[in-house]
This record gives sequence, C-alpha cells and structure tokens, in this order.
Amino acid sequence: MIFFLLFITFFQIGLFGFGGGYGMLSLIQNEVVYNHHWLTTSQFTDIVAISQMTPGPIGINSATYCGYTAVHNAGYGNALSMLGSGIATFALVLPSFILMILISRMFLKYMNTTMVQSAFSGLRPAVVGLLGAATLMLMTPDNFSLPSVNPWQFWISCFLFAATFVGTYFVKINPLKMIACSAVAGLVLLY
Repeated sequence: MIFFLLFITFFQIGLFGFGGGYGMLSLIQNEVVYNHHWLTTSQFTDIVAISQMTPGPIGINSATYCGYTAVHNAGYGNALSMLGSGIATFALVLPSFILMILISRMFLKYMNTTMVQSAFSGLRPAVVGLLGAATLMLMTPDNFSLPSVNPWQFWISCFLFAATFVGTYFVKINPLKMIACSAVAGLVLLY
C-alpha cells in the first residue's frame, strides 16, 4: 500500500510542482511530513541537506531519499526501501516527461502569444511564494532548537543561517563552499 501511496503522492507533486526542485520542497515536506507522517521534520531537513550536496536536481534527489526513508520507516528492508526510492523518483519525473512530450511542439509554436506569456507571468510570483514557504517551513525548532532548550545550538544555528545568507546573496560565495563550511562549523561547534 505504501508503494501505491508513494507513487500517487510524488506523481501529484511532479504534476503541480512548478518552479523546479526548490519550489517542490514545500510540497514534498507537506506531503511526507504532515499529511502522510512518513518522515519527521528532522529527517526531512537532513534529506534536503543531503539532496543539496549530492549531484543532480534537488527535487529529484529529495524524492529519491524520501521514498527510501518512507519505506524504511514503515518497517521494510533495504531492498524494498530501494524500490520505494525508485518509485518516488519515477513518479516525480513522469508528469514532466509526459507533459513535455505532449506540449513541446505546441509550446514552440505558441510561446510568444499573449496568453502563454500571461500564464507564465502568473506563475512567477507563485514560484517565489513556494520558495519562501519552503524556507519558512524549514525554520523549526528541529533545525534551530529553542533558546530555552539549547541556547548554544540556537545561536550557532542562527549565526550559520545569517552567514550563509550573507555569503551567498551579497558576497556571492559558491553555495557548495557555504554548505561545506557550515558542515564543518556544525561539527566543530555542535558536536
């Protein structure tokens, strides 16, 4: 049953996940953490971090790791967990594959029409909203702790968040370098 639910869930995410992988993160989190309770918020955050550091699109990587973890958390072995991983990945990619085949010729023909341009103008703010929602949904006590529970972890987490934002947005440091530096800082300061 979990395999069917994985397929349906990730197919829907792939169908409505405009804006690429980052836009899909809030949809994925909502489904796997809050609706189906397959993962905890902490596990999802770890999956996002691993997906960011491994090669490939973050949405597909997240689906792969979420599928594996969901089946593993349901009590199945490694072989079936890998099947869950494949099902989630396939289901996420399938809608885009089908839609691109169906509309690629029409899109090239009608790309510059007012109707198509208006549709894309409406989608752009929605994508930015999805990215903002993904960011805010990850700002939880699981990721930052609370000042009353563990002030050291809370303030270090806030510092790493601010330093990463400033480093990537203003100083234009490569995000991979920021991820590596944050991992080292986390090891040194929080271990």
